[in-house]
Amino acid sequence: MINILDEDVEKLRSMGERITEFMISNAPNLIGALVIMCVGVFLSRILSKLIAKVCEARKIDVTLSRFFTSTAKVVVVIMFGVIAINRVGIEITPFIALLGASAFGVSLAVQGPISNYGAGIVLIITRPFKVDDTLNVQGRTGIVQEVNLGTTQLVTEDGEEITIPNRKVLGEILTNSFSYMVVEGVVGISYNSDPEKAIEAVTVAVLSVEAVAQEKEPQVGIQGFGDSSIDIGYRYWVPTQNYYKIQYAVNLAIFKKLAASKIEIPFPQRDVHIVSKESV
Repeated sequence: MINILDEDVEKLRSMGERITEFMISNAPNLIGALVIMCVGVFLSRILSKLIAKVCEARKIDVTLSRFFTSTAKVVVVIMFGVIAINRVGIEITPFIALLGASAFGVSLAVQGPISNYGAGIVLIITRPFKVDDTLNVQGRTGIVQEVNLGTTQLVTEDGEEITIPNRKVLGEILTNSFSYMVVEGVVGISYNSDPEKAIEAVTVAVLSVEAVAQEKEPQVGIQGFGDSSIDIGYRYWVPTQNYYKIQYAVNLAIFKKLAASKIEIPFPQRDVHIVSKESV
């Protein structure tokens, strides 16, 4: 047992000596490689900022702009990394051959990520949605915060971040309501009330809330006829980030306006007729 430990210690010591000897003999090359990598990182940041400014000046979509800047940064770093490796004297040809030989096995292991990257490229090129759009996908709704190669990130009104793999986005039915979402509601009024007056009151109440989108006129009308009420349906548009807050404010405004207009909101009623045995 002691002999085995001694052999392991000797191997480690020998390996340490070789590494130290390699670093001493190749110190200038190592320093040069480190300098090259630092220059590469520095240039990649400058190039990405320059591309971002050009995209902003030409009013290119934010999604494409971020894709261009991140891609340029990665390409520059890889190029300088290859130069740094050659500077040290390490041949990269064997590594390339090894990667090619193991590509089949690796592709099975990374099939999911690769499909996400492929879907991400398609989404960035076709642009069915962009940053700041309101997206509904896989039953989740939120504002598009970022579209990466692998994932799409949404942010909800509550500040929750939703990360969806791009292969789950591509090929799905997407609902893009851009910066706004539609709010739908129904309020019942008594059959004794004037429906035209109620429609006017609901319209005024909706528009009285400043946060409601003014460029899109609310839609108000008779939606149906219930057992105890005339159902007044209404639709309006609100910014996605304040969806529920504005909805609650509009509901309160509608209630107050109907009360001020003396329009009754009935509750379900049933007429019960009692038939006595004597009358039968």
